[in-house]
Amino acid sequence: MFQQKNGKRFEEERDMTKTISLQPATFNTMEEERDHRKERLAASFRLFSKFGFDEGIAGHITVRDPKYTDHFWVNPFGMHFSQISVSDLILVNHKGDIVEGEHSVNGAAFAIHSEIHKARPDAIAAAHAHSVYGKTWSSLGRLLDPITQDACQFYNDHALFDDFTGVVYASEEGRRIAKALGQYKAVILRNHGLLTVGQSVDSAAWWFITMERSCQAQIMAESVGKPIFIEEEYAKLTAEQTGTEYEGWLSFQPLWERIRKEQPDFLK
Repeated sequence: MFQQKNGKRFEEERDMTKTISLQPATFNTMEEERDHRKERLAASFRLFSKFGFDEGIAGHITVRDPKYTDHFWVNPFGMHFSQISVSDLILVNHKGDIVEGEHSVNGAAFAIHSEIHKARPDAIAAAHAHSVYGKTWSSLGRLLDPITQDACQFYNDHALFDDFTGVVYASEEGRRIAKALGQYKAVILRNHGLLTVGQSVDSAAWWFITMERSCQAQIMAESVGKPIFIEEEYAKLTAEQTGTEYEGWLSFQPLWERIRKEQPDFLK
């Protein structure tokens, strides 16, 4: 798997393969699966904070409950991403009722995510935040172009919600966003930011992280010149290689290991 290189670096990479499981976990009970999803959700908030995706009270990540599939877990309204632990998460049903938890829920989180989860039974998780480069790119009202290998993860697999009518508090607006998303993994919300979905918290969070960086890369490239596009044939091939659900899940695993070791208190 690894080419020979200087001893220390080689050993570090070999050790990493012992730490990271290369296949998603399997579960004996729904309770085990629920705990797993909640742990990954709390970890994602901590990671979003480390990456600077925390703009005041804005932003939310949700995960569908494995047993009550018309319910989802979400962050408490007003709690900083860097402080969220598993025990803080809120369980909400698709009517907006808080089923479990002691905090309130962001109205925009419910309006958007409830409709996403209704429209996409395959979407176990959804992520949205007001990240700097995502909201900057969204103001252009454009899709990302295939100018890097990483951007090809979204080639022919993201959409544009080409409208902005204020903060999303109405379910009707959430339905319009879900319709724009369609069967894609991501949607750019014009003048607003990015939203990604996945069949796991891991992939939804990873798609958001790498999409934010792809926005940054294209903004930087266009600031100094005209980027060279990857040819369509190879953009499609690269999307097939790097844009799969498994690749999204796998790319999140080193981040999970990092945050678990740096901030283990999120598991409480």
